Amino acid sequence: MPKRLSLSGYGASWSTKQRAAVVALTVVVLLAIAAAVAWFTSRNDHPSTGPAPSASHSTSPAPDASAPAPGPGSGSVPRPPQISEPVAYAKAVAAMLWSYDTRTTSRDQQLVGMQAWMTKEAKYADSASVSGQVPDPLLWSRMADQDQHATATVTEAHFPTAFKQALADHPSAITQAYIYVVTVNGKQTIAWKKGGGGAEDRAITLAVQCRPQHDCTLAAIAPTVTQ
Repeated sequence: MPKRLSLSGYGASWSTKQRAAVVALTVVVLLAIAAAVAWFTSRNDHPSTGPAPSASHSTSPAPDASAPAPGPGSGSVPRPPQISEPVAYAKAVAAMLWSYDTRTTSRDQQLVGMQAWMTKEAKYADSASVSGQVPDPLLWSRMADQDQHATATVTEAHFPTAFKQALADHPSAITQAYIYVVTVNGKQTIAWKKGGGGAEDRAITLAVQCRPQHDCTLAAIAPTVTQ
């Protein structure tokens, strides 16, 4: 049976340089959520991010069911949608990450397509946590030999409890970076040659940047899921 591509656990940790840059730019009052937002944790367990919006957003509807068209040079990876609400955007990100098609998309195209979803603010973007979701070239080639492809169904997304509490404790801190923590749950269905396939539940925690009057972008993918 060929190995499956699960775009959820390859090299998602931040570099020391990236951690230092984000810690220097974040709000000190949010240090209390270190345990809940693991990927913003430095060696001294000092996290870095902005707080989430009000809890009422956690039940916001998913984005339009019609996925954006693939971008140029990105194979089957869709363009990022124009969404200004963090939970809805996180749902779209998760669906993108859990979907792929080695029959029509090269590894390089997959990487290009995924990076297009990221914030252009280098001080907040952890590109390595996104590109690290894609298997190495040899494994991708073997998956392509088996015509491996996957689709995704997003069932739910929400702001983790500790993140909502951080906003309640320090509501003005959101103006620092407008980065929100969102956990998404769903299912990935994988298929390959000769009728092979299967389905697995998926969960992922994302850092999404949604500045006022701008579409949301992806800042980082957490190495662990925070509920």
